[in-house]
This record gives sequence, structure tokens and C-alpha cells, in this order.
Amino acid sequence: MCPEGGAQSWLRRMRSVSAGFEGQRYLARWLLLSTAIGIVAGLGSVVFFSAIEFCTELFLGRIVGYIPPGPIGEGSPVITPMARPWLLPLVTAVGGLISGIIVFKLAPEAEGHGTDAAIEAIHRKGGLIRARIPVIKLVTAAITIGSGGSGGREGPAAQISAGFGSLMGRFLNLDPQTRRIAVAAGIGAGIGAIFRAPLGGALLAAEILYIHDLEVEALIPGLIASIVGYSIFGAFFGYTPVFGAMPHIGFNQPIQLFYYALLGVVCGLVGILYSKSFYGMNGVFRRMNLPRWIKPAVGGLLVGFMGLVLPACLHMGYGWIQIAMEAQVDLLPLWIVLVLPFAKILSTSLSIGSGGSGGIFGPGMVIGGMVGASFWRLFHNVFQGMPASPAPFVIIGMIGMFGGIAHAPLAVMLMVAEMTGNLSLLAPAMIVVAISTAICGDQTIYRNQIPDRASSPAHRVRMSFPLLSSLLVRDAVTRCSTLAADASVTEAVAVLERDPNSGLVLLDRAGNFAGIVTDSDIEKLRQSPPDASLARTLGDGAVVLDPDERMDVALEQLTARGLSWAPVMDTGRVVGKLTVKDAIATYRHTLERSIRRTNSLPGSTTLFEAQLKASSAIAGKTLREAGFPPNTLVVSIMRQAETVFPNGDTRLAPGDTVVVMSDPASEKFLREFLGDVKKSDPGSRGGL
Repeated sequence: MCPEGGAQSWLRRMRSVSAGFEGQRYLARWLLLSTAIGIVAGLGSVVFFSAIEFCTELFLGRIVGYIPPGPIGEGSPVITPMARPWLLPLVTAVGGLISGIIVFKLAPEAEGHGTDAAIEAIHRKGGLIRARIPVIKLVTAAITIGSGGSGGREGPAAQISAGFGSLMGRFLNLDPQTRRIAVAAGIGAGIGAIFRAPLGGALLAAEILYIHDLEVEALIPGLIASIVGYSIFGAFFGYTPVFGAMPHIGFNQPIQLFYYALLGVVCGLVGILYSKSFYGMNGVFRRMNLPRWIKPAVGGLLVGFMGLVLPACLHMGYGWIQIAMEAQVDLLPLWIVLVLPFAKILSTSLSIGSGGSGGIFGPGMVIGGMVGASFWRLFHNVFQGMPASPAPFVIIGMIGMFGGIAHAPLAVMLMVAEMTGNLSLLAPAMIVVAISTAICGDQTIYRNQIPDRASSPAHRVRMSFPLLSSLLVRDAVTRCSTLAADASVTEAVAVLERDPNSGLVLLDRAGNFAGIVTDSDIEKLRQSPPDASLARTLGDGAVVLDPDERMDVALEQLTARGLSWAPVMDTGRVVGKLTVKDAIATYRHTLERSIRRTNSLPGSTTLFEAQLKASSAIAGKTLREAGFPPNTLVVSIMRQAETVFPNGDTRLAPGDTVVVMSDPASEKFLREFLGDVKKSDPGSRGGL
């Protein structure tokens, strides 16, 4: 067993969440974890920002003789001509080729935009991200953007800190739920740091995971990590807002609300066009009969030709937003202002949709900003009461377009406010983003977003029993058997064979918790010498619960680890154990009604999920007709990103993911019964 000592063990003991997300243990743990994530986010953003500047100077500056305009907080919003424009298509193609070779030879899952990959890791991979992904993403995105490709810097910045959160979770052996929150906090910290928008970044960590919901558990970790990351990034590059401070602009004409409402409609429609164009182009490239590593070069070549006609569609494009906010926008021909949003959609779809690396958040704000500039250019001399400057419409266009299609209206609103140093436009911004979000509906630019927490594989068990949050672990604690950690294997086997469902809690000589032994450990124990010590035979993989922990959180930890029970500790002493069976029984009694199907379930009851295959004999039947075996309860059904809480008349459909409660011995039979014959996780102990 691993000794309970040292910083690593202390953090691991604090992985259980106390009641409420503002509890002292919760705050103490995340103060340390989020600070570490924030430090990596800040330093990673510094390295990534510097890498983009270096690649831009190398590819565009030295070879093409062109430096894109930058925003006030990062450069100079000055338009300069290209010295050697004929080299531009070659440079963008070479940049795409280098990026494609690196990605598809080393980590094919690193293609495209990084934020969506991090969202997928949170929902479907237990917060696991391969350690090499952030490094590869940093290098390839810097090359793609620096050579002229249209992409944003937020995706790779988010993946750097999100990847570290995942790595830290594995190193500290954190439970999947805590690891997921660490990855979410990393997303917010990376974006908040590199955009100098810590509050918006923190809220983004909670908002961007769902279409209609928030991950409230990520708010406090995201705040801490984002502030730390922002502080470190600002120490290197300053704390000036990206687009400079704009205290002179504001909202002062009620009639303008009508104009902003019209802008909201336009932003929603353009947002849908952005999403459909991006994934449509991605589908075109996937169908191309070419090696995958060549496709980003093809996309880069086409973007290079576009850049010869309209340089504003290259690179990140923030400098053009800065120009559009100022009176200089009148110096741009009207056709450029009108065409640029659509050209930026196409160039981003070619650069990133072809398999190149970069984000789609930044280009989305550029598209929205230019939509606002176009609206102002067309109507400022037509509508009475229009502001004298285009800046308000540019700023609110950024919020409305991307906030709607990303389903992160609050986060994007705050981020743009921080990036412009202006909070006075929040009132009209709320009108625009509300209308834009309503028009976008369920359409989203992030394909791995899911509707709500009840639809998330990570929350499915908790949402299946929504009132469990009203109970505490202490309400269902039962007595547990204990054994000395230095006892022999023979003693442990004898106890477990007498009562296979009891499980054992191991104690050291001082009476402190030292680990657990379950009936599933018997085979491992039998292969060990009879006189071998338990401490040297078994590893430490236990979940330790606090008596004041919420029941839904505790049950989620058990099912995530595939455990049917866990010891409960109070002030360092083992006071009993919590089993899935006891948790559900307590839930039943609290509701003061009988759930007959749970009465016959054995004490070793666990939860797992299996997918119903079309070949299964019960596909198309109702639960009543299906004839599930005794000692089985179908808890919920996941169908097309929606959670169904079934009754006897619920009809099963191929592709349904069925959450089942049963005894572990029945799991193999039930998977065959459902047609899901995938092997369980080798580290599992009969659960989800």
C-alpha cells in the first residue's frame, strides 16, 4: 500500500468533495490544484504567444515581407503592403504541410481546433488527454497561424493547461470527476490568460461544455486558475486589454436597442453559416482521396491565393478588428468590410477544417466584429440615433455572433468586455446575444458540446437519482470488517471466502486506514505466497468517503471507479462503509415509497452501462417485453444525446446506452443480453 504521507498523499486524501462547492476542503484542495494549473496556463501561453510571433516573423515577415496588423494591446494596427506577394501561397502551403506531417505522424487526434478535443475528453474520456497532445498542438498551431493560416490561439492555449490538468490528475490518482474539473479549469485558464480576460475565461470553463447548462463545479477552480494564468502572462506581455481601453464609448440612445436587435438576428444567421461551412468543408477534406498529412497543405495553398486578394482573411485577424473599431474603417472600401466576414469563414474552414491546427474562437470573434462593422457602415447614415463610431457595433457583433453559436453568451460577453476595457455596452450586448443564441438553437460550433449535465456520461448516474443530493453519506453508513495491513494473504482469503460481499478495510498498527480488499482481489491473492503481506500484494486504488459528503457525489465516485462500496472516514478514523445498495435503499426510504425492483438486489449491487446493438433480440421491445433477468434495474437510457428515465412501456432502440443496476456477477450476461460484448476495463471491479 502507498503510505499516507507527503504532499501527493495529502492531495489524494482531499479528493473527496465535501458538501457544497464552497466547503473548506473543496476550496483548500482547489487552491493548490488550480494554482498549479494556472501557472502552467500562464507559462504555456507565454511560450505559445512567443512561438506565434516567431513563426509570423519567419514565414510572413522574412519570406513574404508582410506583417499582419495587430491590436493595440499586442502590436500596431497599421496596414502594410506585401513585399513579395507571389510567395504567399507557397508559404501558407508549406506551413500547412509541416503542420500536417507533425500532427498525422505523431498524434492524429491533435488535428483541427483544440477546444473541442478538450470538451470531448471531459465528457467521454474521464478527463484523459495524452501528454504529447498539448506540445504538438502548440508547435503545429504556431506554424499554421504564423505562416498565414486563419486560426485562433485559444484552442492550443486551452489544451496546454487542460493537458496539464489531465496529467496532474493521473499523477495524483484523482477520481475521474476531479480530473474532469481540472481539465475544464485548464480550458478557462489558458483562454483567460492568452486573451487577458481572466473572468470571462473562468466562466467559459463552466459554460462551454454544454449547450443549455453550466458545469457549476468548474467555476471556483476556473476562477483561481484563470487569475493565476492571467497574472503570469501579463507579467511578460503587460496587462493592457487586447484592443486597448475604450472608456469613451457606451450606450446612450434607447432607440439603438432596436438596431442591436436587428444585429442579433444577423449574428445568429451568420453563426449558423459559420458552423455549417466549417464542418461542411471539413467533410469535403475528409472525403478527398489524399493522404491526411497533405490535406492541410491543400487548404493552406487555397488560403494563400485568397490572401493575395484579401490579406485580412489571413492569420488571426485581430488587427483588422482594431481598425474596424476606429475611424480608419472609412478608409477600407465598403466591399472589403462586407466581404470579409464570409472570406474569414472560408479561410478558417480551409485552414482548420482541412486538418490544420488552430482555434475557431478567435476567427469567430473577427467574423462577428466585421459583421458589426458592416451593419454600421450600411446603416449609420440611414438610421437615426446610430453611434458616431463603429466601435459599439464591432464589439457587440463579436459577442453576438460567437456567443450565440458557441452557446457561451455570458463568458463571451465578459471576455469581450475585458478585451476592450469597457463594461458600458453590456445592456445592448445582452439583447444581441440572447437573440443570436435563440436563432442558433441547438446548432453549435463545438460538436462535442452536449445539451446538459443529464446527457453527459460523466453525470448520468447522478442525474438518474436527482434527489440523492439531499442525502449525506452518514445517512447510509454501515459496519465494515477490518484487518491488519500486515496480515497474511491466507487470513484475508479466509475472511473473504466466508463472506464474499463484505470486503475488508485494512488498518495499520496505529489504527489508520491503509487500503481495502474486495472479493475481486481473491484471484490476485491466491497467486501470491500464503505468508505474503497484504501491504506488498495489493495496490492502493480505494475511494475514501467523508460522512458529510453528498450522496450523489459519493455514488458517482464509486461508479466511476467501478466499485460497489468504499470506506467512510471521520477525523482520520474508519467509521464504516457505504455500498451502492445502501445508498439506493436510503434514497428509497427517504422518498417514502417503495421501489420494488431494488428490494431484491444484493449487497454487492453496482452500476454499469452497455450499448444496445441492432443484433440484440430485445431491440424494439419494451422493457416489460424484454424480460430482463431478476436482480436487475434499468436506471436510465441515453438516446441521441438525451436521457430517458424509463418505465415498463419504454421501447428500447438500437444504439441506446442503457444504465443498469445489478450484481457484478450478472454484468457479462447482461452485456450479451444487450448485444454489447465489449470487454470491461481491466482495472474495473465490476462497475461502470
